[in-house]
Amino acid sequence: MPRQPRLELPGIPLHVTQRGVNRCAIFLDDGDRRHYRRLLRDACRKYGVAVHAFVLMDNHVHLLVGATVTGCVSQALRQTGQTYVQSFNQRHGRIGTLWQGRFKSCLVDSDAYLLRVIRYIELNPVRAAMVERPQDYRWSSVHTHLGMAQDPLLTPHPAYIKLGHDHTRRAAVYREWLHAPLHPDELARIRAYMAQEKALGDVRFQAMVEKALNRPAAIRPRGRPRRKPGTEVG
Repeated sequence: MPRQPRLELPGIPLHVTQRGVNRCAIFLDDGDRRHYRRLLRDACRKYGVAVHAFVLMDNHVHLLVGATVTGCVSQALRQTGQTYVQSFNQRHGRIGTLWQGRFKSCLVDSDAYLLRVIRYIELNPVRAAMVERPQDYRWSSVHTHLGMAQDPLLTPHPAYIKLGHDHTRRAAVYREWLHAPLHPDELARIRAYMAQEKALGDVRFQAMVEKALNRPAAIRPRGRPRRKPGTEVG
């Protein structure tokens, strides 16, 4: 059975994750990470894709990306992934696949959920107990959002820019937001929508996506559907 196309709409950000096959490492050292960033930057420029947030973990990556033309994100990430695997295998003397299938993605409602997804991405190293503070991890967009660096890979999203009238104010507001307590339901919701590759947002956002793409945009509940009272299984 052929796979369905991704939920993808022009101008709507996508939260993307791609993992190593069998959870194996996709970066063995900083040289690997630098090369992946370079390939990602070049491919995104070629296809007109903006990177709004990222983190490069040991065995997976998280990206928040957007494009004005449908299909450009897939093209950019396909080029990045294929070229990276070739160079990774050559550099480390290995053969075979590196990625665990195609990347996963979900649409993100800019108004209600985009800043939550950025925070989720940039807190990954803290949740993995790799660092105590997100800014202690080098391979992340957090340094730009906190005003500590200017990363040429990154295009700040309008939702981030609206946090303040200038760079200093935006960084201060985002710092407070980044370190605010995270509700477990927020983590669970982001993960669930990524797992099912649906549209993370409120009911109105999901209805818009469903009308535009004629496909379901909300996640399905776990387990078998509940029967209505009085019905019997034939």
